[in-house]
Amino acid sequence: MGPPGERDEDWFTRVYAADYGQVVKYGQRRLADLNAAAELAQEVFVIAWRRRREVPDRSLPWLYGVARRLLANEWRARRAAPDVLPITDAGLVQKPGSPGADATVGVADLQAALATLADLDQEILRLVGWEELTVSEAAQVLGCTRTTAAVRLHRARRRLSDAMSYRSGSPAQQPVLASPRKAL
Repeated sequence: MGPPGERDEDWFTRVYAADYGQVVKYGQRRLADLNAAAELAQEVFVIAWRRRREVPDRSLPWLYGVARRLLANEWRARRAAPDVLPITDAGLVQKPGSPGADATVGVADLQAALATLADLDQEILRLVGWEELTVSEAAQVLGCTRTTAAVRLHRARRRLSDAMSYRSGSPAQQPVLASPRKAL
């Protein structure tokens, strides 16, 4: 895309055309509202224009990092606000027997298991799994080394696997609350 000195409107137009859709999808996977995801993407590209000399040639991981920080700032602000609205996983629940219900139940199970993990575990799994970044690119988004990201990914996958196996295990395998037996 050229050296930083050549970061003009044509460069920005190319980056925007190439990456806008991916940044919106990143937002959609984290927000319940398409309009909020589009607004997030717009803010990301405003920052990209202002800081265009810092944007690397492979811009998508950098843009994801900006989006991640914007979301974190928004979530911190919402936590402090008294009228917090929860971010939901819209559209994941379907009635049994409806078309696509089996696939949706699998997604819902995955989402539920993912929700039991720490935020950092969720983020590394989403970056590599959903955003299809390499471990090095995910490290760039998270602001850590490649080795640290690889270790986090390995541990997060193990925790997700444990959470999924716990959810899908039979009731006999899951812990049960014991109650005292009554004498007959």
